[in-house]
Amino acid sequence: MRERRYRAKKIDPVRELAVQVLSEVCNEGAYANVALVRAMRTARLTDRDRRFLTELVYGTVKAGDTLDYMIAQYLTDGIERVQPQIREILRIGIYQLFFMNKVPASAACDTAVELAKKYGRRGADSFVNAVLRTAVRTPGRAEIPAGRDARLLALRTQHPLWMVERWIRAYGYERTEELCRCNNTSAPLSLRVNTLRTTRDALLAQLWAAGVTAVPSERVPDGIVVTGHGGLDALTPLREGLCQVQDESSMLVAHVLGAAPGMTVIDACAAPGGKATHIAQLMENRGHIRAFDIYEGKISRIENNAKRLGIDIIETAVRDAREIGVRFAGTADRVLVDAPCSGFGVLRRKPDARWRRKRAELKNLPKLQREILESAAAAVKPGGALVYSTCTMEEKENDRVVAHFLEAHPEFTLAETGAFLPCEKRPERTVRICPTVNGPDGFFIARMERL
Repeated sequence: MRERRYRAKKIDPVRELAVQVLSEVCNEGAYANVALVRAMRTARLTDRDRRFLTELVYGTVKAGDTLDYMIAQYLTDGIERVQPQIREILRIGIYQLFFMNKVPASAACDTAVELAKKYGRRGADSFVNAVLRTAVRTPGRAEIPAGRDARLLALRTQHPLWMVERWIRAYGYERTEELCRCNNTSAPLSLRVNTLRTTRDALLAQLWAAGVTAVPSERVPDGIVVTGHGGLDALTPLREGLCQVQDESSMLVAHVLGAAPGMTVIDACAAPGGKATHIAQLMENRGHIRAFDIYEGKISRIENNAKRLGIDIIETAVRDAREIGVRFAGTADRVLVDAPCSGFGVLRRKPDARWRRKRAELKNLPKLQREILESAAAAVKPGGALVYSTCTMEEKENDRVVAHFLEAHPEFTLAETGAFLPCEKRPERTVRICPTVNGPDGFFIARMERL
């Protein structure tokens, strides 16, 4: 039985909760957002505590190798030899000292030491105390050297080295640095108006009355960009199904698809249902949408979203998108393939995604994307349209997949996709959107039409 050496009253419960969540993420493979939400549901936290916990978890996870580099400057041995939970305590401690200006050093250090007593082996508290107190006294040791190379840029911007090297080859150093810094900003919150129940003007008025700062989207006619708000759980229009959280780039996809009332539509990779429910709105909830996903657990998210928004034309089913061509050959007026992808366009929304994604995985994605597109194409009626979209900027997952498909299928032609954008028409065969600070997510959209 472990001897009780720590002082419970000296342990801040929010920081302890952060260590527990981080341990789940780093040592058990949990997703940061899932583990964080689960922790919040079991703890009684004030709004201030929730914000602090979120910053601790997401910030520490996002910093990744950069934090480990900084910690290593105060160690004689490598960080990989440190006991896992002590490693998470150090990461959270260093994150507070170097990235959270309003946190007193004493608060960060004192709780870390008590947590080390509680979770570590004998002597762990002295080790943690020595590392953090030395960091307070000599912060310059953790500074990342100036220099224009991939490794230093990766450390400065908290990205995996292989990812930065890949982007420098594709976009050059300046564009890569801009992209990395964008990924470290907060993603804007945008809402899609549920036009089945209200109008954009009416919803804006309701949001303003509730103290929300919001403006109409310039990119989509049914979008609203929110720049100031309280907790989303307390946002009445969202609870009542008057709107849906969805990025502006993502909203463009349904407009490009161009489904009309009465049509039959297939959404091949539909979860969590944002695009499927948007398509239903543009169809005025008249017609038929088949929404598929390979994971049974995600189907309920589509159904719940549809129910909240008052949509009843979506039929869901668990199905591998690579099989729909055989089962539903020639049955759909419109087919959407929002393909599984590297997700490089939405990294700022997922703090652990940059570290979860592995270079080797990218080699297999284009093959999977081509297989899904091949199957989906068989479901399109003559005269119908097929839209392929991803939330990445990778050419191998975008233009090359489309080019490979068109070469094998002369019955399809690539439309001028940019002409189908709802607000700002573009003379572009495919639409590419790069993520920018305060702007929409990175996306790719191509519309192909069957002769």
